[in-house]
Amino acid sequence: MLTYTLRRLLTAIPTLLLISLVIFLLVDLAPGSPLSEIPLTVPPEVRQKMMAAMGADQPVMVRYVLWLKQFFWIEPQYLIDYWFGTDFAQGAQRIISWQSKAPAFQIIGERLPQTLTVVGTAYFIGILIALPIGIYSAFRQYSWFDQAGTFFAMAGFSVPTFFTGNVLIMIFAVKLGWFPTIYDTQLRVTDWASFYKMIMQMALPVTVLALFNAAEISRYTRSSVLENLNQDYVRTARAKGMGEATVLLKHVLRNSLIPVVTVIALGMPTVFGGAIVTENIFKINGIGAALIGAIHVSDLPLIQTITFIFAVLIVLFNLIADILYGILDPRIRYD
Repeated sequence: MLTYTLRRLLTAIPTLLLISLVIFLLVDLAPGSPLSEIPLTVPPEVRQKMMAAMGADQPVMVRYVLWLKQFFWIEPQYLIDYWFGTDFAQGAQRIISWQSKAPAFQIIGERLPQTLTVVGTAYFIGILIALPIGIYSAFRQYSWFDQAGTFFAMAGFSVPTFFTGNVLIMIFAVKLGWFPTIYDTQLRVTDWASFYKMIMQMALPVTVLALFNAAEISRYTRSSVLENLNQDYVRTARAKGMGEATVLLKHVLRNSLIPVVTVIALGMPTVFGGAIVTENIFKINGIGAALIGAIHVSDLPLIQTITFIFAVLIVLFNLIADILYGILDPRIRYD
């Protein structure tokens, strides 16, 4: 397992380099300039000096190498200093947002807690909902519960999150007034009252993302359990007189969870993508809102940084899924 993990980590390096190059070049082709908000009356020589100060006058490959160096070597150090309240890297060169003139990782670090709170809670709740539904639907195939679960999954796949979010806002926030219509990003949990307020304002966005995730995971769980229920080893276990609970827990679930783990692990970065839409609907000041805002003003450095972070998450969770294979199924050997 250790050899396989190291081999995958080494393989991930050129993969991420290729992805970073593609992201940088595609975003760089988009219209936008660090001087877009500078009046045209500014003399050309002054504009040229400003471009040189930001490195924007360099060839594209030089800018790519500088951006990659800043991403991996400068910004992690800055993050450590930022978290501990110091300014150790004040003079270091960093990826700077064209719009706010602040380091890109500072913007992401300020927005990340909001996104993680909503996305993490929604994904955990989605898994708790999806696994029992998928397992029970497989054991009661074609029952009313299975039909209802199938309808739930198809609706979750078909209805986009922006539609679900707006419907929930109109019904439960505007019409009924049960939940707040504005997400307070400055709220900090200090007592039971603030905790209750946090739960209430998270209820609708978490519901939107949780239902979307549960729909996908429950269908994969049902299909995987159904496939294993028809295997010979399950029929043999039943023929030996084992109870249904023993067959389910000891034999079926252990093998059925292997493909489900892939969906769960690889679905986490997808949830961040879904949060881009959800955050803008509920006015949550998270990473998704930062990305949309950067796209509106053509803030290319911030767009490149956030997009590459999503790519790193996909590669990382793919590796985690492969490692979990060997833990769940001893028959799988990597070394």
